[in-house]
Amino acid sequence: MISIDSRDPRPLYEQVVDNFRKLIVAGALQADDKLPSVRSLATQLAINPTTIQRAYRELEAQGYVYSSAGRGSFVASSGETNELHRQELLARFDGLVSELEDVGITRDQLMARLKKGGAR
Repeated sequence: MISIDSRDPRPLYEQVVDNFRKLIVAGALQADDKLPSVRSLATQLAINPTTIQRAYRELEAQGYVYSSAGRGSFVASSGETNELHRQELLARFDGLVSELEDVGITRDQLMARLKKGGAR
């Protein structure tokens, strides 16, 4: 389900967050599915429970999960997570467009590329 890459330069909590986001967006985890407990996931991944807590807090702050006192963390509704994912992708796209313009690519060139289907 969740894996950690020791060669990945990102902090462990970010890897956990990315793993869960991918599972949620792909539909492998559905709305209201319960996430593993902090302790069980920490044991499974052989990392500190505080790292898992931080990842869960980040997922909640991003709107991918919600927590229920005494019950655990659960996947948020798919409509909300899909919209969050779309907004995240569009923000990355905006940043990329800006960077492309910085290196001399015109908006007309970008539009032509989009119209022909990108790099497919």
